[in-house]
Amino acid sequence: MIAESRRLTKAFMGKKAVKDVSLKIRSGSIYGLLGPNGSGKTTWMKMMTGFIKPTQGEVVFDGAPWNYRAKNQVAYMSTEPFYYDFMNIGMVGKYYSDFFEEFDQKKFHDLIAKVGLSEEMKMREISTGMMAKLKVIATLSRKAMLYMLDEPLNGIDLKAREEIIDVILTTVSEKNAVIISTHLIEEIESFIDHAIFMKDGSVIYECDVEEERMRSGRSAADLYRELM
Repeated sequence: MIAESRRLTKAFMGKKAVKDVSLKIRSGSIYGLLGPNGSGKTTWMKMMTGFIKPTQGEVVFDGAPWNYRAKNQVAYMSTEPFYYDFMNIGMVGKYYSDFFEEFDQKKFHDLIAKVGLSEEMKMREISTGMMAKLKVIATLSRKAMLYMLDEPLNGIDLKAREEIIDVILTTVSEKNAVIISTHLIEEIESFIDHAIFMKDGSVIYECDVEEERMRSGRSAADLYRELM
């Protein structure tokens, strides 16, 4: 087991955005964190990465309570880009390597070439789809145990989605895990191993996708429609 969320709760101004969430994240798996906007997905992910301190509960990483060493083993991609307009893609790679000692420059260069990007492209000139690919690649180029991608497929065309999915599939291994937060269930159902459904800050259902299909005949999309 890579990480565990133990009764995580987060309240803002007295209102609970995440309520008593307990989950176990195991290596070698891709998880779909599924729910509508406002369901608590991003807040839970930020607590798991150490960006937000829980109101209650704890995060356990690699068998120990969360500590500064875990930060180098958890790679989080936010929904917002945080690159400067004057940067080009090559500078983004340097930017990441300055912040993260485990950043793999070779993997970064190989992946941007694979999806048709070049180091000379400027941030102010690239399309939404290109930016989405760059954000995912920069995150997955870190040598982490847990990758958390917040809405990586949102607002981009089919080709860009396919390229991002291919990059994700080439990254996951028996030694790491990937969590993808999304409301685009159909786009990820074919390759996720586990589905976690969140609503109003709580986990309302979780399952092994293939086992659920065999047991009940329901797909992740079917479950989403029923539960939400």
